[in-house]
Amino acid sequence: MSYADLETLLREKKIILCCGSGGVGKTTTSASLAMAAAFLGRKAVVCTIDPARRLANSLGLEELDSEVVRVDPARFAAAGVEVPGEMYALMLDTKGTFDRLIGRYAKTEEARTKILANRFYQQMSGTVVGSSDFMAMEKLYELFESGEFDLIVLDTPPTKHAIDFLEAPKRMTEAFDESTLEIFLKPWAETSKRSFGFLGRALNRVIRKVDSVLGLKFVEDLAEFFRAFEGMYEGFRGRAQRVDLLLREEFTAFLVVTSPQPLPLSEASYFCDRLREFKLPLEAVIVNRVNQSSLTGAPADALAERLEKEGARALLDEALSVGGGELEPTLRAFIDQELLAAGDRTRIAKLRIGAAKDSLVHEIPRFNRDVHDLAGLKLVVDHLLGSPGGTATPEDDSPSPESPAGPGEDA
Repeated sequence: MSYADLETLLREKKIILCCGSGGVGKTTTSASLAMAAAFLGRKAVVCTIDPARRLANSLGLEELDSEVVRVDPARFAAAGVEVPGEMYALMLDTKGTFDRLIGRYAKTEEARTKILANRFYQQMSGTVVGSSDFMAMEKLYELFESGEFDLIVLDTPPTKHAIDFLEAPKRMTEAFDESTLEIFLKPWAETSKRSFGFLGRALNRVIRKVDSVLGLKFVEDLAEFFRAFEGMYEGFRGRAQRVDLLLREEFTAFLVVTSPQPLPLSEASYFCDRLREFKLPLEAVIVNRVNQSSLTGAPADALAERLEKEGARALLDEALSVGGGELEPTLRAFIDQELLAAGDRTRIAKLRIGAAKDSLVHEIPRFNRDVHDLAGLKLVVDHLLGSPGGTATPEDDSPSPESPAGPGEDA
């Protein structure tokens, strides 16, 4: 289904996953989407792994952790914002979520205790590459399974390789698959801890290297972890399969968040292509910090065409010949802004007919103020629930070529 606007999407979906590279406003957009859903009367929660904790500040919360926290309606009222629904938020705690998952699938209390106390697990659960991706998917499933919310918005981890987080459950279960367990369970008890003859000379060299650098205790911790993990593999694999099915439900939507600059747009196009490759429901692309033209309609198009054909210098010279040299700073600022706006408009137009074809493309303008509080989020919400073009109309919220601020300057 192709949506005409974000409001309809926010009313109909139960899960929204915001994808995008770092620095494009993904965290703030995620929070704004949840807030917009609350404006529509829904009970919405946003889950983020934002390390800078900007989301907590934006929501007026002193801190944000793995426990779901409601944004106090009094805070909205103090900011002059009326919200008919309810908004909640939480920060993803990778290790805490992993600990709960171990508790769910450990066969015995002894096995659970051994794993949680294991030094290899303690390091791996919080720092191993992909663990935050995996736990983001796990937390999403946990929130959905609770049945407490009308809408869950997940601010997905910024990844170097597009949508690695989608494959995280599969990668994690493969890391703990039966062939891996076989290496560390039976042979460990039957062979010398130092020889590992069953793995051949190549593995012997690896183990000796590990032993010389980290000490044999590391290898013992690793083996103990896999011994305790025996019997949990099926639980992890089944969970991963259920998460994958959840991502493909009709009530789930993927939104790609980007900015109109060439590199972020290129990465966004790659996200769109990969989502379609995975046969996942890409519903919208949100383009943040779009430079706006001072003109609209035909005059804006005509000026953009002249700028492209004749160049800024020619137009500036022509304007100065009529208006005089004293207007040069103002005219130069105007033309610079029009150049930025024309460039953004051209790149977004290519996105619409290219990677984002058949999906809603919604623009959020560049603001002359940073988004760091509820009032700032409300400004973003107004544009999310407005026309897809996202033109700013209030004078004090208008785009400014001199300000770098825009929706969500997150990492």
